[in-house]
Amino acid sequence: MEDEAADIELLEQHLIKTSNISQRMTSILTNFDTRLIRLEKSILPLHKSTQSLTKLAENIEATLQSIDRLASDQEGVAAEEALILRGPRPNEVDSYIATVERLNASIAFNAGDPRAAKETARLVEAGAKKMTQLYIKLTAEASSGAPPGGNTIKTLPFSQGIIRTLSPIIDALRKMPQPSTHPSHPAAKSIYQLLKETQKGYGDMRGAWGKKCLEAMGGRRIIDRVETLDGVAAGGEIGLWVNGIIAVADAEYDHLLNMSLITSSGAIQSTYATLLAPVNSLFTTTLTLLINMIKSNLNKHVFLALAAYQELSNAQAAWDDVQSRTGKKENDLKDSLSALRGVCLRSFPEFLLDVRSAGTKTNVELGTGIHETTNLVVNYLQQIPQVMDAVGTALVTLGDGMWKMGEGAGKVLGKSDQDDERLVIEHFIYDVVTTLLASLNSLATASKKPAQGAIFHFNNVAFLRTRLLLDPSTPIDDLLGKATQDALNSNYRTAKATYFDVNFSPLVQALGDTGGRRDVKDKLTRFFDALDEASDRHRMYKVLMDDEEGKEMLQEEVVRLVIPALKRFHEKNVLNSKSAAKYMKSSPEEVERQIRDFHR
Repeated sequence: MEDEAADIELLEQHLIKTSNISQRMTSILTNFDTRLIRLEKSILPLHKSTQSLTKLAENIEATLQSIDRLASDQEGVAAEEALILRGPRPNEVDSYIATVERLNASIAFNAGDPRAAKETARLVEAGAKKMTQLYIKLTAEASSGAPPGGNTIKTLPFSQGIIRTLSPIIDALRKMPQPSTHPSHPAAKSIYQLLKETQKGYGDMRGAWGKKCLEAMGGRRIIDRVETLDGVAAGGEIGLWVNGIIAVADAEYDHLLNMSLITSSGAIQSTYATLLAPVNSLFTTTLTLLINMIKSNLNKHVFLALAAYQELSNAQAAWDDVQSRTGKKENDLKDSLSALRGVCLRSFPEFLLDVRSAGTKTNVELGTGIHETTNLVVNYLQQIPQVMDAVGTALVTLGDGMWKMGEGAGKVLGKSDQDDERLVIEHFIYDVVTTLLASLNSLATASKKPAQGAIFHFNNVAFLRTRLLLDPSTPIDDLLGKATQDALNSNYRTAKATYFDVNFSPLVQALGDTGGRRDVKDKLTRFFDALDEASDRHRMYKVLMDDEEGKEMLQEEVVRLVIPALKRFHEKNVLNSKSAAKYMKSSPEEVERQIRDFHR
């Protein structure tokens, strides 16, 4: 118990010490707190003053930064303005475009500052103007110089170098602000007007260049050239020329789609119309000269007219497609086709009238050769298959039989259908052939020398029949109807019979039945006199000049007609009579050789 009491007493003493220490600590802390309060009261005014100074310093720093930034911006704007006004250099096109686009984009951030936005818009417009100047310069470079030569029309492409330079320029200019896309942009209207004028300038330059090249590539000389060619070939030249123009126009349209700065359909249409205007002018002028040349000598140029009409008709759809892109209703080709069609329609009755008129010129020395009208008709008809479409269309338009100009007009052979062009062509050919045959017969009949007239008639009818029916150089025989073939064959037989009757019937008639020796003498005398006349005539007048096969057949027919009769007469009246033999100037074999020589 005593030990426990001692421990308790010890604990109480320690507790008292601890309490005293706590009181002293509390007193110290209270004193420290009082001092801190006094210190805070002393520092607070200084702290407030320091905050004001710090804020003031921050404001000063921000102001200085703004001043520095403004100065830097002014230096950048000045540098960009110098770059813009200098214009794009070939090796700096991309950086120039980037600068213009950056300036254009900055306008949106300066919406609150109209003055700054207007100044930037001025630079954007200046940049667009400089780019259009480069565009015009390179377009002019591609549209100038010596045009390509030769008669073959070629397209007029831009060089790859120019395309590489212009492609980014075109893309950038197409993105420039315009009223339709940027209605509030300060420079939109002026930039649009600039692009519009530049695109019109493109059309003017390419149109003038196209006309110059087309003139150099045959357009300027096409009329002189076709006048020296065969009619159908000349018409083919016209077709090649027109198709060449269409090819150039198509190529230029493709160029325009790639090179246009304003891509709206209306702008493309307007520019293309400007571009085609000089080309259309050249086209119209050339076709007018062609039609006037044809009209000045229709007989000479009739197949040029028909071939040109056919070629132009074939090209009309492509030409209409080209012209439709301009939005204009005028069609120069349609007008020229109408004029050519009128010339073609006029040519058929005039040609038939010329053939008919040839039969009335009976006071002219004929000879026995091929008459100029026969050659004219053969050449005319042989060319029809090459321009069959044009001839068929024109004849159907004129009307079946109307080429007779009132003389039997409207009459047809067999079944007729106005829409059947081939049948109408057959009818026309029949009328031409029968009219020529009638004219040849009139000329032969009117000849003062029947034998000469017979040879003339036979030569011309045989020539006509051979060149059209037996051995044509073109498929004209496919267009000869049965009536035409019958007319040729019938007239050939008649002409040959007349030729035989005039030249060889006297030989056979001279060897008729005899009445005695004196009669034999007279008959032989008449025979050899007639033979001498025929020989002299055939030395002077050639029969079937260029028809070797025909001459061989004719030799055999004459020999079969004369020699058997001569041999019978010789065997019966001369062979056993010395008195008659002395009047036999030549043996039958010698006479046969002489007769064969008539047709060599």
